[in-house]
Amino acid sequence: MAVTIRDVAKATGVSISTVSRALATPEQVAEPTRLLVQQAAREMGYRPNRAARGLITGRTACIGLVVPDLENPFFGSIGKGVQDRARSAGYAVFIGDSGEDPTLEAEVVRSIAKQVDGVILCSARGTDETILELAGDTPVVLVNRSIEGLESINFDNAAGLRAIMQHLVALGHTTIAYAAGPANSWSSRRRTEAFRAFGEAAPALTLVELGDFPPVFDGGVRAADLAIASGATAVVAYNDLMALGLIDRLRQRGMRAPDDMSIASFDNVAVSAMVWPKLTTVDFPRVQMGRACVDTLLDLVLGRPHAAPRTPELPVELVVRQSTGVAPASAAIRGADIPAATSMGAVTTP
Repeated sequence: MAVTIRDVAKATGVSISTVSRALATPEQVAEPTRLLVQQAAREMGYRPNRAARGLITGRTACIGLVVPDLENPFFGSIGKGVQDRARSAGYAVFIGDSGEDPTLEAEVVRSIAKQVDGVILCSARGTDETILELAGDTPVVLVNRSIEGLESINFDNAAGLRAIMQHLVALGHTTIAYAAGPANSWSSRRRTEAFRAFGEAAPALTLVELGDFPPVFDGGVRAADLAIASGATAVVAYNDLMALGLIDRLRQRGMRAPDDMSIASFDNVAVSAMVWPKLTTVDFPRVQMGRACVDTLLDLVLGRPHAAPRTPELPVELVVRQSTGVAPASAAIRGADIPAATSMGAVTTP
């Protein structure tokens, strides 16, 4: 027999209306009571009737998550955080894949807008104007993208790029290339800007921009030949998938990382520690990001004040592994020639 609100109320010693509010609009219930009711509901296996709740509140108890590529494990980790936090708040999640296509992205958001209370738009590829238009139809929270007037939670892309550069320079690399991601990627543009700024502050370095590439394995393969031709002894890839493509193409050309060329990247997806050489990469707290996005979206949906000031950019961390090493036949740049080290720490793993 299914557990009802009445059963939860009897078990916790509170009224049925209090149980209903604790599960449907938790911001209206004192924290001790809310936690008591939510814990009892979980332990008893209570499942809310979403259709009935919608008739009462005018909400669907569903949220949407739209990502550019479900095959990219970066977005899977964010999705896990979204699912975890949404489930604990009594919400279901609709997930859409835009296939890295800005036009399809807008279509996906519009198609689910009437079925959800709001949308988390992850690494959006559309224009600012299109996204603002979408936000006029349904509450929107942006991930890894910033548009004035919209709620957003981002990673500190610039700090991540600087950490990689500091690491490579310390290893003696003087010619460093950057393989950017899609031209319409906000985070790729932030990293490109940080790459250029680092070069301006370190005139003794030679920095090479290889161009924009698809954020997948084949994108790294395409970037590798250009990197070799550039004379760079180190390459910063937009993400781990591209880094794997770079390393594979180097191997095909009879070269090895890091002996002939160091490779560093972003994301720290699980496979980055499963390959050889293991990738030096910037770790993003993706599950934490997913949870924070749900909290932010529900603040908008429920009209509740923010519990605490938001951190506009979540901190990131460089994970140093075997894909980076001392530059071949290269003298280290003197410390006076490079920017001061950032305060962000580095983690070295075997």
